[in-house]
Amino acid sequence: MRARANPAAQAFEDLADRYDAWYDTESGRVLFDLELGVLRPLLAGTAGPRLEAGVGSGRFAAALGLDVGLDPAEAPLRLAKARGVRVLRGVGSQLPFRDNTFGAVALIVTLCFVENPAGVLAEVGRVLRPGGRLVIGLVPLDSAWGRSYEEKGRSGHPFYRHARFQTLAEHRRMLATAGFRLVEARSTLFQAPSEEPVVEPVQSGAVAGAGFVALAARRGDAGAD
Repeated sequence: MRARANPAAQAFEDLADRYDAWYDTESGRVLFDLELGVLRPLLAGTAGPRLEAGVGSGRFAAALGLDVGLDPAEAPLRLAKARGVRVLRGVGSQLPFRDNTFGAVALIVTLCFVENPAGVLAEVGRVLRPGGRLVIGLVPLDSAWGRSYEEKGRSGHPFYRHARFQTLAEHRRMLATAGFRLVEARSTLFQAPSEEPVVEPVQSGAVAGAGFVALAARRGDAGAD
């Protein structure tokens, strides 16, 4: 079934090469490594197969060793496939997988671009196996980086203008409403937004003011992690 592209998906479809090339810039490499530093520990030890919904060009999925990537935009999926990720086209609110399929699902800067975050979380809960982990990577609105990206969106940025950033508290509420329980978190990017970011340590927990936070959660009725 062909996915109906929302405006955000269409932007990534039209500008896939531009989006992907940013990761090869000096600032892109630094930020990517910082974000991997908070995501990797939360996915360590999770059972396969592992899915990234909103896989884009596959940079994170390839670096994190995720097995399957799903995205509504076809052009980024071609780049992800070239990086060795098994890809499918589709939307997070209608995941084309059976119940209890995955040991882990990652949503990395994805919920801010989808039209129905609650529907996506419900579908993730359906396809996760008991004890499986959901790992969310996000840019909180209540951070200097979130406010900077939101302002860029208001100024017409080709990607951020389609994003709806939310606070850490809003993400916690969304997880709880969808039946997930937060089990672990990591934070980074305490420096001011800059075109020349620098390497900094990762901190444990969902720390107020961090520009990038990773949350690990499991279904409330799941067994031990």
